[in-house]
Amino acid sequence: MRTLAPDLTRKRAVNLTLNEALVAQAKSDTSNLSATVETLLTDYVAQQQQSHASRRKMADACAADWNAVHACVGSFADEHSTL
Repeated sequence: MRTLAPDLTRKRAVNLTLNEALVAQAKSDTSNLSATVETLLTDYVAQQQQSHASRRKMADACAADWNAVHACVGSFADEHSTL
């Protein structure tokens, strides 16, 4: 999945339920809470996409290894056909 830069996409209001004290503390540290949350969410989404891609790569490598074993040795089930 390709992500777009946050500044190049359309923005819309959303409802979030957040800890009131945490929001108050965050507002004292940033002048734009929406931009801060958007940056953190963008980083989180990118991290999740990287994690999924890594798992997909490992699964592809595992399948390739099993296919190589099958090509060299064959399948255990080949010797036990019920036909």
